[in-house]
Amino acid sequence: MSILSEFKQFAMRGNVIDLAVGVVIGSAFGKIVSSLVDNIIMPPLGMLISNVDFKDLALTLAPATADKPAVTFGYGAFIQTCLDFTIIAFAIFMLVRLINKLSHKEEPKPAAPKGPTQEELLVQIRDLLKAEAKATPAKASAKKGK
Repeated sequence: MSILSEFKQFAMRGNVIDLAVGVVIGSAFGKIVSSLVDNIIMPPLGMLISNVDFKDLALTLAPATADKPAVTFGYGAFIQTCLDFTIIAFAIFMLVRLINKLSHKEEPKPAAPKGPTQEELLVQIRDLLKAEAKATPAKASAKKGK
């Protein structure tokens, strides 16, 4: 089998195609959530903390010179990325939770057994054996007397 035919067989498996579709949809979903965070959530949050844009928060490690740009530690962009991740993870969690609720069918409860349970039958058998054991000595002595 040639490498090309092996690759074709691998690429055409259902799992690989499903994964590819998931990656494409996931990247599009990531863009939507990034837009939600950048354009809807962060502006009001920035207003609450004195009109600060998280992406602009940075610590300057070395100032800019004529031939080199400033070296900065961009912790604001990191905070923004962490918020993006948290919102994306929560949105995916809620989506999976909804799908699980919709696809989870409640298992039918087993029907109540008709008649006595195994324990009740065993108790009845025990009681019958006890009653028979008590009656047997009386019968045996009555037969001897004949």
